[in-house]
Amino acid sequence: MNEGRSPPTVADLFASRRVIVCCGAGGVGKTTVSASLALSAAREGLRVLAITVDPSRRLAEALGVSQHQQSPTMLSAERLAAVGVTPPGTLSAWMLDPQLVCDQVVSAVTKDPEAQQRMRQNRLYQNVSTLVAGMHEYTAVEALHGFIRDDHYDLVVLDTPPSRNAIRFLDTPSRANAFLDPRIFSVFLPSESNIFRRAGTALVNKILDLGLGKESRVELQEFLSLFQVILRHLNRNQEEMQRFFASQQVAFLLVTSPAQAAVDEAVHFEARTRELGVRIGGYVLNQSLAPAASLPYPTPERLPPLRGPVEESALAKLRALASVEAHGVDRDAALAASLRDRLAGRAPLWVLPRFTRENSAFEALLSLADLLMGRTFRM
Repeated sequence: MNEGRSPPTVADLFASRRVIVCCGAGGVGKTTVSASLALSAAREGLRVLAITVDPSRRLAEALGVSQHQQSPTMLSAERLAAVGVTPPGTLSAWMLDPQLVCDQVVSAVTKDPEAQQRMRQNRLYQNVSTLVAGMHEYTAVEALHGFIRDDHYDLVVLDTPPSRNAIRFLDTPSRANAFLDPRIFSVFLPSESNIFRRAGTALVNKILDLGLGKESRVELQEFLSLFQVILRHLNRNQEEMQRFFASQQVAFLLVTSPAQAAVDEAVHFEARTRELGVRIGGYVLNQSLAPAASLPYPTPERLPPLRGPVEESALAKLRALASVEAHGVDRDAALAASLRDRLAGRAPLWVLPRFTRENSAFEALLSLADLLMGRTFRM
């Protein structure tokens, strides 16, 4: 970054992007950061949708979201006004529901009501979100695709699904192609192409009947027959979205925590995005003690002139606790500086504090929103 220019804020991203994708390992605070970004954008006068994944109960209540919602929930004008959002700014939220997204795809790919009903009653289909690895990622991209096409929002903030390996989100199309290998489906699905294929199918069916039972075998084949159509539909949209991800309309924010393993994973993720032609819009080092470096340290000078053993004892205990915290502050500041050096100016770094007092969900979002808009400790 140029020395003569002010450090960028997330407001710069709001002005030029239609989508902000928050990525990172599980447990680094992606959901809270993404909700704070959405609130910040709404306060800037944008119509914003926050797509959230597995929020805490408090955050879900604050955003007014719950599972199995067919469409996003818009926060009331009164509630938005209380947190500084005024027209034309709006904030809507929706919790990702993989099963619901699959239901919508079923309706899109088959117009036969009986076929739709059979699929939805299929026991394998009812557990598709747990049976198919990466289904959260497939459906997150599919849902985003639908909201972008609707063009109802100025900005969509996507909280990516939790994963030990965040790169899975960008690998979704290639993994869908692997799952769609026709050889996999040809083993299980009946074929009427010629007498030899029919004979082979009959033999496979007999073997499956012995292992699964006829009813379960038929249920498996019904599931695979339509599910390969569903996956092809998802894959077409996801290939389109991968091109969209590489455009200037999307910013990826890597959210990490002050743990070396989390930072290493974030840097690895960035390297992978460069291979895919996707540029990172910035890093968020969340839950860091580094911003506490400016806080006062408990020293004897802070005690009243007339002090006794009780005050001296209290000071000693405070200094012991402060010494432990100071060590954490130094550690997190060193990690932030190291990350800044590794970035070498490729992307901005925002450092957000770890809140040590109990805040309401909205108070926490407001505090982070203010910090993200420029009033934050920077490296």
